[in-house]
Amino acid sequence: MTDALRTESLRTATEVITTRRRDPADGRPSAARAARARARRTGARGEHAVAHLVLGLGALIMAFPFVWQLIMSLSTNAQVQSVTPVFWPGELQWGNYVAVFERLPFFQQFGTSVLITAIRTVAQLVLCTMAGYAFARLRFRGRGVLLAIVLSILMVPSQVYLLSQYQIVQGLGLLNSIGGLVLPGLFSAFGTFLMRTAFLSMPQELEEAARLDGANTWQIFWRVMLPLAAPTMSVLAITTVLWSWNELLWPLVVTSYSADMPLSAGLATLLSDRTTDYPVAMAASVLAMAPVLIAFIVLQRRVIDGLASSGLK
Repeated sequence: MTDALRTESLRTATEVITTRRRDPADGRPSAARAARARARRTGARGEHAVAHLVLGLGALIMAFPFVWQLIMSLSTNAQVQSVTPVFWPGELQWGNYVAVFERLPFFQQFGTSVLITAIRTVAQLVLCTMAGYAFARLRFRGRGVLLAIVLSILMVPSQVYLLSQYQIVQGLGLLNSIGGLVLPGLFSAFGTFLMRTAFLSMPQELEEAARLDGANTWQIFWRVMLPLAAPTMSVLAITTVLWSWNELLWPLVVTSYSADMPLSAGLATLLSDRTTDYPVAMAASVLAMAPVLIAFIVLQRRVIDGLASSGLK
């Protein structure tokens, strides 16, 4: 009997609440809530419209140099040097891309760039990861001093020790060779600092649990810590690829022949202090940039995830 009364009371209360919500005479609170909901939706749509407008404008500004480069690569030299900008060349000059292969050993320089980038990326992933783990997790005498020396490299412009690096490479007989090109980029202070930060952020309990299970230092590094540092390693690989592919000064210093240069230095040989064929130079730049651009488009999600997880600005 009590359960029946309780059920009837609940049904009556529900009907009263429903009637009040639907009663036009008592509908002011519901109308006010609806008005507030409409206002929030309108405000949200307005904020989204402004955000999309700002983002679209920013994307246009960022993409314009690349689009302008494409337009110039398909124009004539007179159109490029015209005082009045020519936003569309009319007849597309596809011969500028053919001229690139006539003036440069493009495929040979492209292969050199790929080889240099691959060697440097693999070397930095191995050396910087191991050095970062050592500075973050291992305790040894002089660790603080060595870390300070490594980090001090970040405060010195690379041009300061350019002459010393050249003398070392010259003394080793590595001028005009792949070894001379890749040697200074096998290790980086930035990569070491980045990996050290990643290993410091990992819980100490993981390492202690692995030691209790009988794992040695190498097993802890290889099987426990390294998989967790994969996002940061992807960031290191991306930055190393971009830096190595675009490096210009060092290849110009240690190479004297066009056939031994990577693409970044080979493009510089197309520029002259007397006459420069700008459309051909722009076409060569597009071809040199295409592999990195395609790789970014294919690996875009991994690139963004890696940068977000590492906190790199």
